Amino acid sequence: SLDNARHLSSLLRAVHFQDHATCFATANGLRVTVEDAKCIQANAFIQAEIFQEFAVQEESVTFRINLSVLLDCLTIFGTSSLPGTSTALRMCYRGYGYPLMLFLEEGGVVTVCKINTQEPDELLDFDFCSTKVVNKIILQSEGLREAFAELDMTSEVLQITMSPDKPYFRLSTFGNAGSAHLDYPRDSDLMEAFHCNQTQTNRYKISLLKPSTKALALSCKVSIRTDAQGFLSLQYMIRNEDGQICFVEYYCCPDEDVTEAQL
Repeated sequence: SLDNARHLSSLLRAVHFQDHATCFATANGLRVTVEDAKCIQANAFIQAEIFQEFAVQEESVTFRINLSVLLDCLTIFGTSSLPGTSTALRMCYRGYGYPLMLFLEEGGVVTVCKINTQEPDELLDFDFCSTKVVNKIILQSEGLREAFAELDMTSEVLQITMSPDKPYFRLSTFGNAGSAHLDYPRDSDLMEAFHCNQTQTNRYKISLLKPSTKALALSCKVSIRTDAQGFLSLQYMIRNEDGQICFVEYYCCPDEDVTEAQL
């Protein structure tokens, strides 16, 4: 149960770049995972504490669902609620093969939605654990939002350089108008933490990173991590209007290794 369904719908919208998602429920909360082309994976983590009531009878419950339909149902009373009104949500799932039931109530009006669930997909394991992280930077989100607004999105790739020495943290694009670079010094006001062990330059398809800008728009901080293979983890910290914190994480595989000659 949730007093305000918008807390859930805004987080799900941050990972909504494919129609289908896989939902995992454990005693700790919900994880909703969306993937595309085995190259990018997004996870929305909704902790049990966010809910007014949260009970899972089994150790873990997994099902696949049409995320577009789920979002339509969650916002059935409209996305812009009047000040002081909110849509209360009760969500139930009886187990394998059963639909996901949503009971939504606003201003005394109750709507019941049944959404068919499907067999969960085998998901990618990016095997991204903190012990394998080579470089990690925590930025205030506004810094990255400005960067995405300024960089040339006609470029096919976004090149990310992280280094213990200058340029420290550099974003580069190679679009129709030529190359563009954006540098962040390690003592920048936007930089909350800077842990770089070695210089790494990797390229990522902008088409894969674009969906993560939805989460970026909602977030207050972003953690940018890379492992030795150049896999990228973008962890967005999102604070809802009640001050509760949730996380959305995007994993992206590198497009190609950048040779010295290309630099």
